[in-house]
Amino acid sequence: MKQDAHIHSPFCPHGTKDAFELYIEKAIQHGFTDISFTEHAPAPHGFIDSVPTRDSFLKYNFIEPYIFELQQLKKQYAHDISIKIGLEVDFIEGFEKETTQLLNDIGSSLDDSILSVHFLLYEKNYTCIDYSSQSFINFSEQLGSFESVYSLYYKTVQKSISADLGKYKPKRIGHPTLIHKFQHAHDALVDDHEMIENTLKLMKDRHYELDVNSAGLAKQYCLEPYPPQRYILMAKEMGIPLVFGSDAHRAEDLHQYYDKVYNDK
Repeated sequence: MKQDAHIHSPFCPHGTKDAFELYIEKAIQHGFTDISFTEHAPAPHGFIDSVPTRDSFLKYNFIEPYIFELQQLKKQYAHDISIKIGLEVDFIEGFEKETTQLLNDIGSSLDDSILSVHFLLYEKNYTCIDYSSQSFINFSEQLGSFESVYSLYYKTVQKSISADLGKYKPKRIGHPTLIHKFQHAHDALVDDHEMIENTLKLMKDRHYELDVNSAGLAKQYCLEPYPPQRYILMAKEMGIPLVFGSDAHRAEDLHQYYDKVYNDK
């Protein structure tokens, strides 16, 4: 099986309008047997998107057409490739009940899903930690250090792993070192080895899959996958299932760095 299980779509509010067919045809041409479209889920009820563009989440009224279109494409391409209908669900601390309700509402229509952390809670406010290098630096100044931001991020990822989000909770943890996205935009060197190792141990204990996410290699201030290669190997040694995801937001980026990052590990 050759799989890319983290793909966005023309429904992505901050992506491109590249048609589903562009992704699917490219996957077939490159010999992929399985793909998962994992569009950003709607925000849990009551959560206000804190990024200036307000485009982090799929609007709730687009869920039905998103699923319907993919259901048709699953049938159309059934003899060529296996297409899974999925979502990338945000874990937002303080909105566990609302997220559980969201998953209960739409979970039965999904084949696959990812649980990711993009927003961190600090002093009753939420900050998107992967929006821009400047907002990341500003947030670190607010907390007092880059180390404090890293620590808060991994604690939140660990809370996402431990949280009870009901029977439709995703079983794959998305880009668990996303906090590295702007690591070359500042001078601080943060030793987060123990934080990553503890996160992987918790994933192992709770039987979660790892999103082996190649997108970081294409980010100018990251230049490594999420997680870095040594931790992909550590996860494999721990027996954590590895699932490649390109996190493509346009067809051009589909399967980016697959051979470099995954290579049938």
